[in-house]
Parts: sequence; C-alpha cells; structure tokens
Amino acid sequence: MTTALSLAHDALWLSSPNPRVGCVLSAPDGRVIGQGHTQQVGGPHAEVMALADAAARGESTVGATAWVTLEPCSHHGRTGPCSDALVQAGVARVVASLQDPNPLVSGQGFARLRTAGIEVHTGPGAAESRELNIGFFSRMLRKTPWVRMKIAASLDGTTALSNGESQWITGEAARADGHAWRARACAVLTGVGTVLEDDPRLDVRLVDTVRQPALVVVDSRLDTPPGARLFEPDRRLLIYSGVPDEQRRQRLHDRGADIVAMPATHGKVDLAAMLRDLGRRHINELHLEAGHKLNGSFIREGLVDEFLVYLAPRLLGPGLGMASFGPLTQLRDGVPLAFRSVQPVGPDLRLLARIPGRDEFTQAGATH
Repeated sequence: MTTALSLAHDALWLSSPNPRVGCVLSAPDGRVIGQGHTQQVGGPHAEVMALADAAARGESTVGATAWVTLEPCSHHGRTGPCSDALVQAGVARVVASLQDPNPLVSGQGFARLRTAGIEVHTGPGAAESRELNIGFFSRMLRKTPWVRMKIAASLDGTTALSNGESQWITGEAARADGHAWRARACAVLTGVGTVLEDDPRLDVRLVDTVRQPALVVVDSRLDTPPGARLFEPDRRLLIYSGVPDEQRRQRLHDRGADIVAMPATHGKVDLAAMLRDLGRRHINELHLEAGHKLNGSFIREGLVDEFLVYLAPRLLGPGLGMASFGPLTQLRDGVPLAFRSVQPVGPDLRLLARIPGRDEFTQAGATH
C-alpha cells in the first residue's frame, strides 16, 4: 500500500478533477506484477493501468491481490468500471484504503467485487489517501471545493509595502514551491484588485505540469481589462460578478471568459454561493491568491479551510497585511488554527495551517 500511495502522489498534478489513485497488483507469491496510477480525465484509472502493466510484463493476474488507494469505481463515465475490470482479470482479493465518497460509487464497487467472490478489505493507508484527495472528498461531501489561501509575507506579516511594492518578498525556492501548489489545484482564484494592480498570469510556470488550473476572478463590477494577461488560449477562465453590465459582460465573454452573475448585497459577489457553483463545476481544490481585502472577506465569512503561508526572514514594517478583517475586541474571537507542517523552503519558511475541524466532513455532508 505504501507503493500504491506513492503512485497516487504521482497523479497529484495530473488526474484532477478525478481523485489521485494508485494501484499495485501482487501475485499469490507476493511479487509485484503490475502497478499504475490514474491518468488525465478521460484516460485510464489506476486499476486499468496496473492491469495493463501486468499484461505488458506477461504476468497472469488470476489469483492476484489488488492494492488500491480508493474503492474501484462501479459506474460508466468516460471509462468503464474498474471493479468490472478487476473481476474480469480474475483477481482474488482487493485491499482498498477508503470507500469512494462519490455517490455514483460509494460502496457499490465493493459490492460488485464481493458479489463476484472477491475478498475485500479496507483501511490500510486511509488517512494518507484521504489527505491526498482532500479536495475530492470536500466536493463530494460538502459540495464545495477545499479552499487553500496562499500568502507570502515578511516575518512581521507584511505582504506589500505601503506603495504597493511586493515583488519579491520571498525567494525563488518559495515561489517555485508555490507554483507546485498551484499545479495541484483545479483552479486558482484572485480578485479584480490584484488583476488591476499586478496584471498577473497566475499560471504554473516554475514547475513542469501537463495541465494548467482554471482561473477564477472575483470581479463585482466586471472591471477586468479585456487586454489583461490572464486571458490565455485554452485556459478556462471564470469571472464572477455582482452588478449587471451587459456591455462589459459581452466584451469579456468575447475574450473567452465565462461570466457568472452571483450577486450578494451592496453589489458584491456572494462568495459562499460562488463556492457552491465551483463545486458543481468539478473544482476540488481552490487555490486562493488575492489581496488583503478579498482575503479578509473569505476569512470573515468562514470560507477558508487551510492557509499556505511563506514567511521571509526580513522585517518590512508598516504596509499591507495578510488579510483585512475585524477589528476584533476580544482575543477569543480570533480565527483558531492548527499547524499541519512547518518547513524551510530555501531561505524562507513554509507554514501549512488548518482551521480545526474543517476536514471532518462526512457522508452525511457539511456546508460552509
């Protein structure tokens, strides 16, 4: 199962919005006879890749054990059911980390296997597999993406000087690491303020990837310039608006953006409704890179699950902070966090912190 989990990790930047799954086939004598991981959407799943690998090696799969990090699927999507493929291959046992939270599967794959006389066990590697697919579980059970807020700041919490200068607070290694986190997300989100001030591309450039995440812009009044660098061929772009303006909508639509009206009060975008809409659009992990105002709005509305913070070993004094919310009058009203990891990245420090309990969604469902 350790090898299967390693294979699932190899699908980290590849398989979204499908889950990251690895599979190892072992012969009755314990030899590894096949292995594989889920490919891009529309391509083979992990089990089919492992069966193909076994066939290429000239190995028989009759009586084999399939070690897989998620329940084999049981429905016809872009590919056929993996549970049926394992039955046809003659495997004798399936050891799976977790039941698939997808209601189209959710135990039905295991049922098919057992009906065919295949022994099924679950549990090994469950925590690691779930963490690797935290966004997929979030979308299936909460109907919203897993929201990760990325921030780069000085040690005293400054993300930009008072005059707006912010490039670069952290070093090259931290920036490349940040691009790796972008690459694993289904979509990168920013606000129109960042678009107007920085004209960013917000794509993945500093690490190799076979796919670019979609781009989401929160733009209440549709102020995004049609000539902005974020318009790239073959890249999905969603712009959420709060105030109707048909002329601006058409201009941005003509540039290839999908414009989604999601109005809240005072002409703003309804962020909670936007997350539900992104869930319907198959967004598992949402990587948020925005300014302190939009960051503050997400935090104030309780919509952030996890914080990815890079701290540079320097002090910058007064300037723009990480997020604008509050002011609070009592310490107990602060946002509680639990550190998941603290790791040096080049000369900088990467902190991963999670709001306690946000990852405890279950089959019964939970919402923001």
